[in-house]
Amino acid sequence: MTTTNNEIVQGTETRIERILRCKTEVVPIMDAIYVINGKWRVPITIALMEGNRRFGEIMKEIPKITSKVLAHQLKEMELNGFVEKKIYNEATVRIEYELTEYSWSVKPIILALRDFGIQHRNKLRNE
Repeated sequence: MTTTNNEIVQGTETRIERILRCKTEVVPIMDAIYVINGKWRVPITIALMEGNRRFGEIMKEIPKITSKVLAHQLKEMELNGFVEKKIYNEATVRIEYELTEYSWSVKPIILALRDFGIQHRNKLRNE
């Protein structure tokens, strides 16, 4: 059975369409994963969902995080528009961190990940 040039072109177009569709679906997912990626970003986000926190308060809520790592993560999250640093000029300067309005859009994703994690852990226990 021989393949015609027309069939080759049609096959190539289908392959290209699949690649483009894959890229349009995968790239946004990878962007989302980048924002919440890492061991500490989700715990920091959850801590800040409880309200504005000072650096030391975040440290207390997230066991085993070092101050250097927390400072670095907060800075990256701030650069990504995910966290806002508020400085209050009082008798002693007070600095608080809070989630931006934009960052609250990740809450359903975090809850879905939690639910999946519970489901997955139960599945493994039952096998």
